[in-house]
Amino acid sequence: MRLKQQLTIAFIVSVLSLIGFSFIAFTISANEYLKFDEVVIALVQGLESPLLTSIMKFFTYIGSTSALIILSLFILFFLYKVLKHRLELILFSAVIIGSPLLNFMVKLFFRRARPDLHRLIEIGGYSFPSGHAMNAFSLYSILTFLLWRHITAKWARVLLILFSMSMILSIGISRIYLGVHYPSDIIAGYLAGGFWISISIWFFQRYQDRRKNKDMQ
Repeated sequence: MRLKQQLTIAFIVSVLSLIGFSFIAFTISANEYLKFDEVVIALVQGLESPLLTSIMKFFTYIGSTSALIILSLFILFFLYKVLKHRLELILFSAVIIGSPLLNFMVKLFFRRARPDLHRLIEIGGYSFPSGHAMNAFSLYSILTFLLWRHITAKWARVLLILFSMSMILSIGISRIYLGVHYPSDIIAGYLAGGFWISISIWFFQRYQDRRKNKDMQ
């Protein structure tokens, strides 16, 4: 895929993600919670069982800040030592550091209270957008983007996408199941993550293009 196409796709994804996020933000500003939230929460929490609760707590931990730091350090080491693509460390670090910072600022702006229906764990802070969902989307999407370039086998690329999608969805669903987020928080977190990572990739690709043109001169 040519660079111009990659830049165009990244720009379109960022715009669509921003539009989707803005729509949800406007909707929840007019309503404390949505009928959609009630229906999905009832459906997900209706599956409650001791085994499923343990599984969901595991995925919530995987999406926590401490686990994010550990995974990020491992990926940074892999990119630096194994793949030898040191420039990509900048992109990865910018995405991983910027995602929770952006999420924190957006949460302070909207100040949406967490659901108080049926919580299986206790947690403080604001609800919108979900930090777990946003950070998971950012982490596994940027990981997929970086590894995709080094994987040529079609089956391996399919596995990479399936793994990333399953982790993103599982972490998001775990927050609904445990009663600490509305479904609209999760979707907004995914959209915010999509906006952040697409903008980051756009700037990264632009920088690489300018650096390449400069070297050719």
